Amino acid sequence: MKKHVALLLVTLVIIGCAGGSTTEKKEATQEEHFQLAFAAAQRGNLDEAVLEYEQVLKLDPKDAVAHLNLGIVYGRQGKPKNEISEYRKALSVDPGFAQAYFHLGVAYYEQGNLDEAEKQYQKAIQTNPNYVEARNNLGNIYFRKERFEEALAEYNKTVEIKSDYVQGYFNLGSTYLQQNKPEEAIESFQRALEINPKYAQAHYALAWIYYKKEDYKLAIEHVDQAGKLGVIPDRLFLERLKPYR
Repeated sequence: MKKHVALLLVTLVIIGCAGGSTTEKKEATQEEHFQLAFAAAQRGNLDEAVLEYEQVLKLDPKDAVAHLNLGIVYGRQGKPKNEISEYRKALSVDPGFAQAYFHLGVAYYEQGNLDEAEKQYQKAIQTNPNYVEARNNLGNIYFRKERFEEALAEYNKTVEIKSDYVQGYFNLGSTYLQQNKPEEAIESFQRALEINPKYAQAHYALAWIYYKKEDYKLAIEHVDQAGKLGVIPDRLFLERLKPYR
């Protein structure tokens, strides 16, 4: 299998590989087709990206990264069956490809198949126990299934692995709220804001908690900050805060 230097983001950004293409007039190499596919996907020219990744795979059907990237492109095109097929092809080539399990989990999650998504995220974590994004997404599934202790375990693991993982702290706060543990929620949301003071949703969540605690000064402070950062506060909530301004 040809190896590519690659970078994979949780936001489903296409993997890119290092190196440049030549300008000689000759039949393009596998690496050059890969570069062309990557560049086309970055430009948003998804049809061209598909064609170029197909050329890569004609030259090497066992290029797992090309299968993965082609799957991501199909996902962006709204073709989930093709997307899932490519991820599975990547895994048939490389059963230890954690990123392929992760994206397979994302694809199933987007289809509403939480059980299958859960299995794929678990496989990604088995392959790479420090896969922060996979643990976060697995926690999200547990949260949706109201398995809050399991969700907390995954979110806690994300911030153990990556101490500045702001999404992990926010998700911890959200889960503690579901468990009616406001003090733990406050601590988690505040930690998220220490990392990113412009995290609007964390400000808004704190506004609600402080309102319920009858700390109206802090509730107003946080709801105003959330509004400045783009959150549209609930109109009734703002009405309730008016007498305390």
